[in-house]
This record gives sequence, C-alpha cells and structure tokens, in this order.
Amino acid sequence: MTEPRLAYFVSPHGYGHAARSAAAMAALRQYIPTVRFEIFTQAPPWFFQDSLGGSFGYHALMSDVGLAQKTSLVEDIPETLRRLANFLPFDQVQVEGLAGQLKQLRCRLVICDIAPLGIAVAKAAGLPAVLVENFTWDWIYEGYLADEARLSPYISDLRAWFAAADYHIQTEPVCQPQPVHLTTAPVSRRSRTPAEEIRQKLDLPAQAKVVLLTMGGIPWDYNTFLGRLAGQADIYFIIPGGSERVERRDNLALLPHHSEFYHPDLVNAVDAVIGKLGYSTLAEAYHAGIPFGYIPRPHFRESEKLAGYVSQRMNSVAITAAQFESGKWLSRLPELLALPRVERHEPNGADQLARFVVGLLN
Repeated sequence: MTEPRLAYFVSPHGYGHAARSAAAMAALRQYIPTVRFEIFTQAPPWFFQDSLGGSFGYHALMSDVGLAQKTSLVEDIPETLRRLANFLPFDQVQVEGLAGQLKQLRCRLVICDIAPLGIAVAKAAGLPAVLVENFTWDWIYEGYLADEARLSPYISDLRAWFAAADYHIQTEPVCQPQPVHLTTAPVSRRSRTPAEEIRQKLDLPAQAKVVLLTMGGIPWDYNTFLGRLAGQADIYFIIPGGSERVERRDNLALLPHHSEFYHPDLVNAVDAVIGKLGYSTLAEAYHAGIPFGYIPRPHFRESEKLAGYVSQRMNSVAITAAQFESGKWLSRLPELLALPRVERHEPNGADQLARFVVGLLN
C-alpha cells in the first residue's frame, strides 16, 4: 500500500478524545507504517506529537463544541449554548473549504471522534466518514434537557449528523449500545517505558507504594489537600499539573501539565490511580490492570455508565468530588492500595479499530 492519507477530526473536549484518537492512529501505523494523518482539532499539537512522534499534519479547527467546563467536574451549560449557537448549523462556506482542503491533501477517509463537523466535511468531499464514539453529544445533551429546553434543536441537528456517518464504531464502555459495524474493547495508548525506569527518573523507591492523581486535560487546584499528603510518608504521589516544572518535594513528584513523562507510562508505573472518571484514564488504568479510585461527575450522563463498567470490571473505589476536594479520600487509600493488580489478556480496542480501518482502505 502506498502512503495513504487519513483525515482525523477530534473533539477538543478534555483529552479523552485526543487520547483515544492517538491510540487508534498509533495502532494504524503498526499495520501501515507509511500512513499519514491530517488532524483537525483544537486539542494541542504536542499531545499528538508525544503520542505519534510525527508524520501528521495539524490543522487548528473548532471541530466540536462538546461541553464547556467550569472545572474538570462541573459543566457550564450557558456557555455551551453560546458556543453551540456559533457552531450550528454548520457554515457551508467553511464546510466546502475544508472539503476542498481534504481533496488537496489527498485524504481517502475521514475518521471522527465525535466531532460532527468532520462528518459534514466528509459528505461534501465525497469521502467515507467513520464515527468513533462511546457516546454522542445528542445523547449527552438530553441529560440536561429538563433544565435547559434550548438544547433541543441542537440535539436534533447533531443526531442527524451522527446518523449520517458511513461507518459506526463504538468503544467500550459504551453508553448507548446500537447496531454498529464494530464494538471494541476499551481503546488506550500503550505504555512505552518500563515502570522501573519511570520511578528512577522521578527518584521514587522501586518498592514503595505510588499513587497517580490525574484530573484529565483541564487544570485543577490541588492545594486544598496537598499539605496533607506529606502525612502519608510511606506513600508517594505523582501529580501531573501540580507544578509549573518537575519538582520533587518530600513524598510528592509534581509535574507540569505537559511534561516529558508520557501519561500511559505514569499509569503503568504506579500502584493506584485516583482521578476524574473520564474515558482515557479509565482505559489506561483498565489495560494496565491498576486499581482506580474514580471520581464520578454527578450531572454528566456518561459518568454513570463509566462507573458501572469500572465497578464491574476493575478493582476500584468510588470517591465523591467533595471527598476529593477536602482530602477525605485519604482515609480510603489503604482500601484502594490493598486491591491487587489485574493481568489483562484481551486485545486493546485500538488494534481492533485499526484492523477495521485497514479493511476499509484495502
């Protein structure tokens, strides 16, 4: 196969969609080393550079609205509505311009990780559109409809666009199972560096208990409980986004939001993960077999479905947002760290997804 070019439209909502897309792209490259990706998103380019290394084009584009966030755990519906009003219906001049760009780039296929604009562009360019999702925004917005009726026309628009995809892939944990072309296992990026090497780089004892705190792609203020972590002298904590630079302080390894440490490597190097219940953190902890102290989002419809999956399929402890913010979750730490690591033997959904796309290209 020559150098095939694929367009990938990625929702910029958090880093979960970017992580799932990067995992799929990396898996595709294992099957087709010459593949080139043209990525359309507002997720930062460094995220894809860290995951893929190169051989992709980056095109800054508002490909999706998703949900505006006040914090990692709290949505902003009024701001979401304001953004939706500027996003839908799609600007046909923009759609035609992007379609022309895909033709010029010689793209053969358009993959959309719940970015509906990509489906519209694929249709205008006469290219097949592949929808990858574990939820769609029409389903998410329905959860807010009782309190905000103005979401209704956007739900109808988005439902129609998602239904227009030529191929439909769902990735577990699936929120709304449907008859689709493929349902995969959880999709996650693979770790690359041995756990011992990560611990050495962070100056963490090889045999110590280590916990990763992660709130996804949205900044979080850990100062509400940071001082209390020093009291857990025999437990070490890695905290991405905990500092502007890499900093070792007592039993803390504080990292900047973007650091030299690849997130799946951090997950693989610890004894437990505590953080927001989001897709990519769940998938990475799942495939690493790491116990997960998960923080659900009470008003976000996906959260209940993810929580059900975690409680059934992973060694886990539920932590409320209030417990996390106050530091009361520390009392649950012995329970979480007593849970064993799980040995996984099933395929990564990224490989299943990649094989499906290779079949479309052949």
